[in-house]
Formats: sequence, structure tokens, C-alpha cells
Amino acid sequence: MKSDLFAKENVAQPATVAGMTLENAKSIKYAVNGEMLARQGAMIAYRGTLQFERRGQGIGGMLKRAVTGEGLPLMAVSGQGEAWFAHEAQNCFIVDIEQGDALTINGRNVLCFDASLSYEIKTVKGSGIAGGGLFNSVFSGHGRLGLVCEGNPLVIPVSPQLPVYVDTDAVVGWSANLQTSLHRSQSIGSMLRGGSGEAVQLMLQGEGYVIVRPSEATPQKAQQH
Repeated sequence: MKSDLFAKENVAQPATVAGMTLENAKSIKYAVNGEMLARQGAMIAYRGTLQFERRGQGIGGMLKRAVTGEGLPLMAVSGQGEAWFAHEAQNCFIVDIEQGDALTINGRNVLCFDASLSYEIKTVKGSGIAGGGLFNSVFSGHGRLGLVCEGNPLVIPVSPQLPVYVDTDAVVGWSANLQTSLHRSQSIGSMLRGGSGEAVQLMLQGEGYVIVRPSEATPQKAQQH
């Protein structure tokens, strides 16, 4: 057969290194030799002898997910082989987390990660009940983390002199050492007149980075994740 479909850039090549690599802009390939973790339902293909098992979040994580609709439903992938992961044709990115680092990520943006990483679902301090991302996943340790984002994310530096204010429906994640609180940018008078649609943001202070996506999650979209 002849077709542009079979162009070299579309054909999966055998893995040359262990672990996680970008297959293309929309998918991540993982050469498994042992165990790794991924969001449930994210595997799109595999070859080799691999097993996929649902991984629980623990009682605390289950309760938080039931209350908020947020969480990190995971599966463990074990054995030897190659697996490909993707989610709704979103763009994929790989973050190398080193010992001493900690990254807070919205559960809807997690695709897969090394089993060597530690993760915990934590309350976003200062978000209150009104915060769109009341619970996020905090990753630490040493390993690689695969993320998805609708479009190309914007990474904004945060400094003590310049705090950053982000829409809770657009934020992907931030350096876990940053301080968070809710900020109201709209006056009561404006709210009574119908408001601007941007009444409350998450304020991040300290030294680090915040990652935002170029669109807001709609209520229906957020519930699906």
C-alpha cells in the first residue's frame, strides 16, 4: 500500500530507551520493564506482555473525589513491552521531576508517570469551597511525569514581587512551594450589574512557576475528568 499515512513520522519505531518518551505531539510512548502508572482509559495501544490493573486512591482520595468530582483515577501497567498513551488528542508534555522538586497538577491534566514518583491528593490551601481546583495532585521524588493540555500551555514565572492570578478553570499546575489564596477582582457593584465573568481567581505568591492552558474548562468538561 502507498499513502502519506505511512510516512516515516507516522510510523511507531521500536523504543531505544527505557521509560517515557514523546511519540508525537499527541501521544506518549512508555517502554515498560517493571511497573508504571497512567490515568485509567488512557492506553491507546501496546505490544509485549503487559497487564493493566485499576489502582485505588485510598480512602481519603476516594472521599475527596466523591465530594469534588476531581481526583486521579489510575491504573498500574506492569510487565515488559511498549504502551502508548493519549487523551482526547490533547497535546502531550513530559516533565522531569528531580529529588527535592514538588509539582502541583490538576488531576485532569495527568496522563502517566514513573512508579518512582510519589503522589498525593491535597487540598489547595486558601481555595475554599468556591475554588475550582479544590483538590490537586502533588508529585514529588525523582522521575518523569506525562501531562496533557488542550493547546499549548503558558508557563508564567512567579516572584515575590510579582504574584500571578489565574482562572481556576484554566490552571494546569504550579510549583508546590507557592502560596495560594483566592482573590476577588470584581467589585460588589459590578457583580450586581451582572459581572465580568472573571470574579474570582487563584493568587499564587512566592518563587516558582504556574502553568495555565489557553482555554477554560467548561462545567461539563470538568465533570468528565
